[in-house]
Amino acid sequence: MLGERLKRFRIARGMTLADLETAIDRLVSSSTLSKYEKGIRQPSAKTLNRIAAAYGIKSTQLWGEPMCDVESIAFRKKTKLGKREQERIKAFVAEEIEKRVWLQEEISKQNTLELPILGTTVSNLDDAEEAAYTLRETLGLDITPIKNLMGVLEEQGIYIIEVKASETFDGISAVARDTNDKVIAAAIAIRSEIPGDRQRLNIAHELGHLILDIDKNVDPEKAAFRFGAAFLVTAEQLRKDVGQKRKRFYNKQLFDLKKRYGMSIQAIFYRFKDLGIITEDYYKKWCIDISRWGWKKNEPINIPTEKPQRFQKQIRSAISEGFITEGDSKRLLNQIEQSSTDQSLSERRQFLALPKKERHRILSEQAKEMADFYENDPEWREWEGGPIVEY
Repeated sequence: MLGERLKRFRIARGMTLADLETAIDRLVSSSTLSKYEKGIRQPSAKTLNRIAAAYGIKSTQLWGEPMCDVESIAFRKKTKLGKREQERIKAFVAEEIEKRVWLQEEISKQNTLELPILGTTVSNLDDAEEAAYTLRETLGLDITPIKNLMGVLEEQGIYIIEVKASETFDGISAVARDTNDKVIAAAIAIRSEIPGDRQRLNIAHELGHLILDIDKNVDPEKAAFRFGAAFLVTAEQLRKDVGQKRKRFYNKQLFDLKKRYGMSIQAIFYRFKDLGIITEDYYKKWCIDISRWGWKKNEPINIPTEKPQRFQKQIRSAISEGFITEGDSKRLLNQIEQSSTDQSLSERRQFLALPKKERHRILSEQAKEMADFYENDPEWREWEGGPIVEY
Protein backbone atom coordinates (compact mmCIF):
# COMPACT_ATOMS: atom_id res chain seq x y z
CA MET A 1 0.00 0.00 0.00
CA LEU A 2 2.81 2.44 0.89
CA GLY A 3 4.55 1.80 -2.42
CA GLU A 4 1.37 2.45 -4.40
CA ARG A 5 0.76 5.72 -2.60
CA LEU A 6 4.34 6.89 -3.00
CA LYS A 7 4.00 6.36 -6.73
CA ARG A 8 0.56 7.92 -7.04
CA PHE A 9 1.51 11.10 -5.19
CA ARG A 10 4.62 11.41 -7.36
CA ILE A 11 2.72 10.89 -10.61
CA ALA A 12 0.03 13.37 -9.52
CA ARG A 13 2.75 16.04 -9.44
CA GLY A 14 4.15 15.08 -12.84
CA MET A 15 7.48 14.08 -11.28
CA THR A 16 9.84 11.39 -12.49
CA LEU A 17 11.91 9.30 -10.08
CA ALA A 18 14.91 11.44 -11.05
CA ASP A 19 12.89 14.58 -10.20
CA LEU A 20 12.05 13.18 -6.79
CA GLU A 21 15.65 12.19 -6.16
CA THR A 22 16.71 15.76 -6.85
CA ALA A 23 13.85 17.22 -4.77
CA ILE A 24 15.05 15.29 -1.68
CA ASP A 25 18.67 16.35 -2.33
CA ARG A 26 19.72 12.82 -3.26
CA LEU A 27 19.04 11.48 0.19
CA VAL A 28 18.46 8.20 -1.65
CA SER A 29 18.86 7.30 -5.32
CA SER A 30 16.09 7.04 -7.92
CA SER A 31 16.66 3.28 -8.09
CA THR A 32 16.03 3.06 -4.33
CA LEU A 33 12.92 5.21 -4.71
CA SER A 34 11.73 2.80 -7.38
CA LYS A 35 12.19 -0.09 -4.94
CA TYR A 36 10.10 1.78 -2.36
CA GLU A 37 7.29 2.16 -4.91
CA LYS A 38 7.46 -1.52 -5.85
CA GLY A 39 7.42 -2.58 -2.21
CA ILE A 40 10.84 -4.22 -2.44
CA ARG A 41 12.28 -1.92 0.24
CA GLN A 42 10.82 0.27 2.98
CA PRO A 43 11.90 3.89 3.46
CA SER A 44 13.15 5.14 6.82
CA ALA A 45 11.10 7.70 8.74
CA LYS A 46 13.61 10.40 7.77
CA THR A 47 13.35 9.55 4.07
CA LEU A 48 9.56 9.35 4.20
CA ASN A 49 9.39 12.79 5.81
CA ARG A 50 11.65 14.25 3.12
CA ILE A 51 9.51 12.75 0.37
CA ALA A 52 6.34 14.10 1.98
CA ALA A 53 7.94 17.57 2.21
CA ALA A 54 8.84 17.38 -1.48
CA TYR A 55 5.18 16.61 -2.23
CA GLY A 56 3.87 19.35 0.07
CA ILE A 57 1.88 16.90 2.22
CA LYS A 58 1.98 15.27 5.65
CA SER A 59 3.91 12.01 5.87
CA THR A 60 0.80 10.33 7.35
CA GLN A 61 -0.84 10.74 3.94
CA LEU A 62 1.77 8.39 2.53
CA TRP A 63 1.78 5.58 5.06
CA GLY A 64 -1.74 5.98 6.43
CA GLU A 65 -4.55 3.74 5.23
CA PRO A 66 -6.66 5.58 2.58
CA MET A 67 -10.17 6.41 3.72
CA CYS A 68 -11.72 5.44 0.41
CA ASP A 69 -11.19 3.74 -2.91
CA VAL A 70 -11.47 6.12 -5.86
CA GLU A 71 -12.94 4.73 -9.08
CA SER A 72 -12.95 6.57 -12.40
CA ILE A 73 -16.21 6.00 -14.25
CA ALA A 74 -15.30 7.85 -17.43
CA PHE A 75 -12.19 9.61 -18.73
CA ARG A 76 -12.81 11.84 -21.73
CA LYS A 77 -9.73 12.72 -23.72
CA LYS A 78 -8.41 13.11 -27.21
CA THR A 79 -6.07 10.53 -28.72
CA LYS A 80 -3.15 12.97 -28.51
CA LEU A 81 -3.17 12.88 -24.70
CA GLY A 82 -0.10 10.85 -23.72
CA LYS A 83 -0.19 7.94 -21.28
CA ARG A 84 2.00 9.70 -18.72
CA GLU A 85 -0.27 12.76 -18.70
CA GLN A 86 -3.34 10.52 -18.40
CA GLU A 87 -1.82 8.86 -15.34
CA ARG A 88 -0.94 12.26 -13.84
CA ILE A 89 -4.51 13.53 -14.21
CA LYS A 90 -6.04 10.36 -12.76
CA ALA A 91 -3.64 10.44 -9.80
CA PHE A 92 -4.29 14.15 -9.21
CA VAL A 93 -8.08 13.68 -9.26
CA ALA A 94 -7.87 10.67 -6.92
CA GLU A 95 -5.81 12.71 -4.45
CA GLU A 96 -8.26 15.62 -4.61
CA ILE A 97 -11.22 13.32 -3.94
CA GLU A 98 -9.40 11.76 -0.99
CA LYS A 99 -8.91 15.23 0.50
CA ARG A 100 -12.61 15.95 0.28
CA VAL A 101 -13.56 12.65 1.88
CA TRP A 102 -11.03 13.27 4.66
CA LEU A 103 -12.48 16.72 5.34
CA GLN A 104 -16.02 15.32 5.39
CA GLU A 105 -14.92 12.92 8.12
CA GLU A 106 -13.01 15.58 10.08
CA ILE A 107 -16.00 17.90 10.28
CA SER A 108 -18.40 14.98 10.83
CA LYS A 109 -20.27 16.20 7.80
CA GLN A 110 -23.07 13.87 6.80
CA ASN A 111 -22.78 12.71 3.21
CA THR A 112 -25.32 14.75 1.26
CA LEU A 113 -24.90 12.79 -1.96
CA GLU A 114 -28.37 11.54 -2.80
CA LEU A 115 -28.22 11.33 -6.59
CA PRO A 116 -28.81 7.94 -8.23
CA ILE A 117 -25.15 7.22 -9.08
CA LEU A 118 -25.11 4.73 -11.98
CA GLY A 119 -28.73 4.09 -11.10
CA THR A 120 -30.64 5.13 -14.22
CA THR A 121 -30.81 2.46 -16.91
CA VAL A 122 -30.37 3.69 -20.48
CA SER A 123 -31.15 1.40 -23.44
CA ASN A 124 -31.17 4.10 -26.14
CA LEU A 125 -30.52 7.82 -26.60
CA ASP A 126 -34.15 8.73 -25.94
CA ASP A 127 -33.78 7.13 -22.50
CA ALA A 128 -30.83 9.46 -21.85
CA GLU A 129 -33.00 12.45 -22.76
CA GLU A 130 -35.76 11.25 -20.46
CA ALA A 131 -33.25 10.65 -17.64
CA ALA A 132 -32.20 14.32 -17.83
CA TYR A 133 -35.80 15.49 -17.38
CA THR A 134 -36.35 13.06 -14.51
CA LEU A 135 -33.27 14.35 -12.71
CA ARG A 136 -34.32 17.98 -13.23
CA GLU A 137 -37.69 17.11 -11.73
CA THR A 138 -36.03 15.37 -8.78
CA LEU A 139 -33.91 18.47 -8.14
CA GLY A 140 -36.93 20.75 -8.28
CA LEU A 141 -35.83 22.49 -11.50
CA ASP A 142 -38.35 23.81 -14.00
CA ILE A 143 -37.80 23.81 -17.77
CA THR A 144 -35.95 27.14 -17.84
CA PRO A 145 -32.15 27.39 -18.31
CA ILE A 146 -29.93 26.63 -15.30
CA LYS A 147 -28.06 29.81 -14.37
CA ASN A 148 -25.47 28.31 -11.99
CA LEU A 149 -24.84 24.69 -12.92
CA MET A 150 -21.97 24.16 -10.48
CA GLY A 151 -24.05 25.55 -7.63
CA VAL A 152 -26.92 23.17 -8.38
CA LEU A 153 -24.66 20.10 -8.45
CA GLU A 154 -22.61 21.11 -5.41
CA GLU A 155 -25.83 21.47 -3.43
CA GLN A 156 -26.48 17.82 -4.28
CA GLY A 157 -23.13 16.73 -2.86
CA ILE A 158 -21.10 16.52 -6.08
CA TYR A 159 -17.59 17.94 -5.96
CA ILE A 160 -16.30 19.89 -8.95
CA ILE A 161 -12.53 19.68 -9.38
CA GLU A 162 -10.52 21.85 -11.75
CA VAL A 163 -7.45 20.32 -13.41
CA LYS A 164 -4.61 22.14 -15.12
CA ALA A 165 -4.12 20.20 -18.33
CA SER A 166 -3.75 20.60 -22.08
CA GLU A 167 -6.64 20.90 -24.54
CA THR A 168 -6.45 17.14 -25.13
CA PHE A 169 -8.19 16.53 -21.77
CA ASP A 170 -11.94 17.10 -21.37
CA GLY A 171 -13.13 15.57 -18.13
CA ILE A 172 -13.36 12.74 -15.60
CA SER A 173 -16.30 11.49 -13.57
CA ALA A 174 -15.37 9.48 -10.49
CA VAL A 175 -16.74 8.13 -7.22
CA ALA A 176 -15.22 7.25 -3.85
CA ARG A 177 -16.33 4.06 -2.10
CA ASP A 178 -15.85 3.05 1.52
CA THR A 179 -14.75 -0.39 2.74
CA ASN A 180 -18.34 -1.62 2.35
CA ASP A 181 -18.33 -0.55 -1.33
CA LYS A 182 -20.81 2.23 -0.58
CA VAL A 183 -20.47 5.43 -2.63
CA ILE A 184 -19.51 8.17 -0.17
CA ALA A 185 -18.52 10.91 -2.64
CA ALA A 186 -18.82 11.74 -6.31
CA ALA A 187 -16.80 14.20 -8.33
CA ILE A 188 -16.58 15.74 -11.76
CA ALA A 189 -13.14 16.91 -12.86
CA ILE A 190 -12.80 19.31 -15.77
CA ARG A 191 -10.00 21.28 -17.35
CA SER A 192 -9.57 24.74 -15.89
CA GLU A 193 -9.44 27.91 -17.98
CA ILE A 194 -11.94 26.96 -20.67
CA PRO A 195 -14.85 29.06 -21.99
CA GLY A 196 -17.97 28.98 -19.85
CA ASP A 197 -20.18 27.40 -22.53
CA ARG A 198 -17.78 24.49 -23.00
CA GLN A 199 -17.29 24.18 -19.24
CA ARG A 200 -21.03 23.83 -18.61
CA LEU A 201 -21.55 21.18 -21.28
CA ASN A 202 -18.50 19.25 -20.07
CA ILE A 203 -19.89 19.21 -16.54
CA ALA A 204 -23.37 18.14 -17.70
CA HIS A 205 -21.79 15.47 -19.90
CA GLU A 206 -19.78 14.04 -16.97
CA LEU A 207 -22.92 14.16 -14.84
CA GLY A 208 -24.45 11.82 -17.40
CA HIS A 209 -21.59 9.35 -16.89
CA LEU A 210 -22.19 9.52 -13.12
CA ILE A 211 -25.94 9.04 -13.28
CA LEU A 212 -26.53 6.68 -16.19
CA ASP A 213 -26.21 2.91 -16.29
CA ILE A 214 -25.68 2.65 -20.04
CA ASP A 215 -26.47 -0.52 -21.97
CA LYS A 216 -23.43 -2.06 -23.69
CA ASN A 217 -25.13 -1.62 -27.08
CA VAL A 218 -25.36 2.17 -26.62
CA ASP A 219 -22.41 4.49 -27.29
CA PRO A 220 -21.67 5.88 -23.79
CA GLU A 221 -20.33 9.19 -25.13
CA LYS A 222 -23.39 9.83 -27.27
CA ALA A 223 -25.67 8.93 -24.37
CA ALA A 224 -23.80 11.23 -21.97
CA PHE A 225 -23.84 14.07 -24.52
CA ARG A 226 -27.57 13.65 -25.12
CA PHE A 227 -28.18 13.64 -21.36
CA GLY A 228 -25.97 16.70 -20.82
CA ALA A 229 -27.56 18.73 -23.61
CA ALA A 230 -31.07 17.84 -22.45
CA PHE A 231 -30.20 18.68 -18.83
CA LEU A 232 -29.02 22.15 -19.88
CA VAL A 233 -31.64 22.81 -22.57
CA THR A 234 -34.99 21.03 -22.28
CA ALA A 235 -36.85 20.24 -25.48
CA GLU A 236 -39.99 21.97 -24.19
CA GLN A 237 -38.19 25.25 -23.47
CA LEU A 238 -36.22 25.17 -26.71
CA ARG A 239 -39.36 24.67 -28.81
CA LYS A 240 -41.03 27.50 -26.91
CA ASP A 241 -38.11 29.75 -27.81
CA VAL A 242 -37.60 28.81 -31.48
CA GLY A 243 -40.67 26.85 -32.60
CA GLN A 244 -41.33 23.26 -33.64
CA LYS A 245 -39.64 23.52 -37.02
CA ARG A 246 -37.22 26.05 -38.48
CA LYS A 247 -35.79 26.49 -41.96
CA ARG A 248 -33.40 29.29 -41.12
CA PHE A 249 -31.55 30.99 -38.23
CA TYR A 250 -29.76 34.33 -38.20
CA ASN A 251 -26.57 35.06 -36.29
CA LYS A 252 -28.18 37.45 -33.82
CA GLN A 253 -30.76 34.81 -32.87
CA LEU A 254 -27.97 32.31 -32.23
CA PHE A 255 -26.02 34.79 -30.13
CA ASP A 256 -29.13 35.42 -28.00
CA LEU A 257 -29.70 31.68 -27.56
CA LYS A 258 -26.07 31.14 -26.56
CA LYS A 259 -26.33 33.81 -23.85
CA ARG A 260 -29.69 32.46 -22.68
CA TYR A 261 -28.61 28.82 -22.37
CA GLY A 262 -24.91 29.21 -21.66
CA MET A 263 -24.20 26.63 -24.34
CA SER A 264 -22.10 26.88 -27.50
CA ILE A 265 -23.69 27.58 -30.87
CA GLN A 266 -22.30 24.28 -32.14
CA ALA A 267 -23.98 22.36 -29.31
CA ILE A 268 -27.23 24.28 -29.80
CA PHE A 269 -27.29 23.32 -33.49
CA TYR A 270 -26.67 19.69 -32.61
CA ARG A 271 -29.61 19.96 -30.20
CA PHE A 272 -31.79 21.40 -33.00
CA LYS A 273 -30.91 18.38 -35.13
CA ASP A 274 -31.53 15.83 -32.36
CA LEU A 275 -34.98 17.28 -31.70
CA GLY A 276 -35.90 17.49 -35.39
CA ILE A 277 -36.21 21.29 -35.29
CA ILE A 278 -33.92 21.54 -38.33
CA THR A 279 -33.15 19.07 -41.10
CA GLU A 280 -29.96 17.05 -41.40
CA ASP A 281 -29.02 19.00 -44.55
CA TYR A 282 -29.42 22.38 -42.81
CA TYR A 283 -27.33 21.12 -39.89
CA LYS A 284 -24.54 20.07 -42.28
CA LYS A 285 -24.67 23.47 -43.98
CA TRP A 286 -24.22 25.22 -40.64
CA CYS A 287 -21.33 22.93 -39.74
CA ILE A 288 -19.57 24.04 -42.91
CA ASP A 289 -20.28 27.71 -42.17
CA ILE A 290 -19.12 27.41 -38.54
CA SER A 291 -15.86 25.86 -39.73
CA ARG A 292 -15.43 28.51 -42.44
CA TRP A 293 -15.94 31.35 -39.97
CA GLY A 294 -13.45 29.90 -37.49
CA TRP A 295 -16.13 29.33 -34.86
CA LYS A 296 -15.02 25.76 -34.12
CA LYS A 297 -12.29 27.13 -31.86
CA ASN A 298 -13.42 30.66 -31.11
CA GLU A 299 -17.13 31.44 -31.14
CA PRO A 300 -18.56 34.94 -30.79
CA ILE A 301 -19.98 35.85 -27.34
CA ASN A 302 -18.06 34.85 -24.23
CA ILE A 303 -19.92 32.96 -21.52
CA PRO A 304 -18.47 33.56 -18.01
CA THR A 305 -16.96 30.52 -16.33
CA GLU A 306 -18.30 29.21 -13.05
CA LYS A 307 -16.12 28.46 -10.01
CA PRO A 308 -16.56 25.57 -7.55
CA GLN A 309 -17.34 26.76 -4.01
CA ARG A 310 -18.32 23.76 -1.89
CA PHE A 311 -14.87 22.52 -0.85
CA GLN A 312 -13.62 26.04 -0.03
CA LYS A 313 -16.72 26.70 2.10
CA GLN A 314 -16.20 23.45 3.99
CA ILE A 315 -12.58 24.40 4.65
CA ARG A 316 -13.51 27.86 5.96
CA SER A 317 -16.16 26.34 8.19
CA ALA A 318 -13.72 23.69 9.48
CA ILE A 319 -11.13 26.34 10.37
CA SER A 320 -13.65 28.53 12.19
CA GLU A 321 -14.92 25.57 14.22
CA GLY A 322 -11.42 24.38 15.07
CA PHE A 323 -11.59 21.07 13.20
CA ILE A 324 -8.51 21.86 11.10
CA THR A 325 -5.57 24.28 11.24
CA GLU A 326 -4.49 26.96 8.77
CA GLY A 327 -1.68 24.60 7.74
CA ASP A 328 -4.23 21.88 6.98
CA SER A 329 -6.22 24.32 4.86
CA LYS A 330 -3.15 25.26 2.82
CA ARG A 331 -2.39 21.62 2.15
CA LEU A 332 -5.97 20.96 1.13
CA LEU A 333 -5.90 23.91 -1.27
CA ASN A 334 -2.43 23.03 -2.66
CA GLN A 335 -0.96 26.22 -1.25
CA ILE A 336 2.02 24.52 0.42
CA GLU A 337 5.18 25.22 -1.54
CA GLN A 338 6.61 22.02 -2.95
CA SER A 339 10.33 21.70 -3.45
CA SER A 340 9.72 20.34 -6.90
CA THR A 341 9.24 23.22 -9.31
CA ASP A 342 10.94 22.84 -12.67
CA GLN A 343 13.33 25.71 -11.97
CA SER A 344 14.38 24.54 -8.50
CA LEU A 345 14.83 20.97 -9.71
CA SER A 346 16.98 22.16 -12.60
CA GLU A 347 19.10 24.28 -10.28
CA ARG A 348 19.50 21.41 -7.84
CA ARG A 349 20.56 19.04 -10.58
CA GLN A 350 23.20 21.50 -11.75
CA PHE A 351 24.46 22.00 -8.19
CA LEU A 352 24.55 18.30 -7.36
CA ALA A 353 26.38 17.56 -10.61
CA LEU A 354 29.33 19.72 -9.46
CA PRO A 355 32.38 18.09 -7.85
CA LYS A 356 32.15 17.74 -4.07
CA LYS A 357 34.92 20.30 -3.48
CA GLU A 358 33.11 22.89 -5.64
CA ARG A 359 29.80 22.29 -3.84
CA HIS A 360 31.53 22.87 -0.47
CA ARG A 361 33.12 26.08 -1.78
CA ILE A 362 29.74 27.47 -2.91
CA LEU A 363 28.06 26.57 0.37
CA SER A 364 30.91 28.17 2.34
CA GLU A 365 30.58 31.40 0.34
CA GLN A 366 26.83 31.48 0.89
CA ALA A 367 27.30 30.91 4.62
CA LYS A 368 29.86 33.75 4.79
CA GLU A 369 27.52 36.11 2.91
CA MET A 370 24.71 35.36 5.37
CA ALA A 371 27.04 35.83 8.35
CA ASP A 372 28.21 39.23 6.98
CA PHE A 373 24.62 40.27 6.43
CA TYR A 374 23.52 39.50 10.00
CA GLU A 375 26.70 41.06 11.42
CA ASN A 376 26.40 44.36 9.54
CA ASP A 377 22.64 44.89 9.27
CA PRO A 378 21.19 46.18 12.59
CA GLU A 379 17.55 45.85 11.49
CA TRP A 380 17.41 42.09 12.00
CA ARG A 381 18.62 42.55 15.57
CA GLU A 382 15.85 45.02 16.31
CA TRP A 383 13.33 42.65 14.76
CA GLU A 384 14.68 39.74 16.81
CA GLY A 385 14.65 41.85 19.98
CA GLY A 386 18.39 42.48 20.40
CA PRO A 387 21.46 40.30 20.60
CA ILE A 388 21.31 36.79 22.02
CA VAL A 389 22.55 36.66 25.61
CA GLU A 390 23.91 33.47 27.14
CA TYR A 391 23.06 32.76 30.79
